[in-house]
Amino acid sequence: MASLLLSLFSALLLASTITGSEAFSTTVKKPYPGHKLEKLTHLHFYLHDIVTGDKPTSVVVATGPTTNSSATAFGIVSVIDDILTVGAEITSGEVGRAQGMFASTGQNEFSLLMVFNFVFRTGKFTGSTISLYGRNPIMSKVREMPIIGGTGAFRFGKGYAQAKTFTLNFTSRNAVIEYNVYIWH
Repeated sequence: MASLLLSLFSALLLASTITGSEAFSTTVKKPYPGHKLEKLTHLHFYLHDIVTGDKPTSVVVATGPTTNSSATAFGIVSVIDDILTVGAEITSGEVGRAQGMFASTGQNEFSLLMVFNFVFRTGKFTGSTISLYGRNPIMSKVREMPIIGGTGAFRFGKGYAQAKTFTLNFTSRNAVIEYNVYIWH
């Protein structure tokens, strides 16, 4: 009888000390406060990848043991803070920066893993960012990479970016890349 009372007392004590816990997650039906209906925005700009001169915007930070002998520079990793402009000329007006890194990931073809943010500094998207993460087969005329997120005006952003090489100087390796970005946000 004593053990039955002790078990009953323990169960009551345990039940009285457990408090209601909050749910781990909550599903919110769209639209929710502060979220507007999605819209599609098209952005067009030029990225200036400068590897030479006094103030390069792209710097090699790592290489692999066979990078120098590789026909595709396999294993090279670069960090970028490239200028984004309205037109193809670097003087055409800066709209922001592309900040992040890329790595040569193809052993048999020129292919880069691109991981960077487009950071907008002028216009109605000032302070907003778009995150790009994907494969860039740089020898293709047009390359398509996914947009996986954003901040500010591009919060909950998703879409894709198309890149085309506008100019490439094979001696200096400086390049201008034209971007068309389509983003739902």
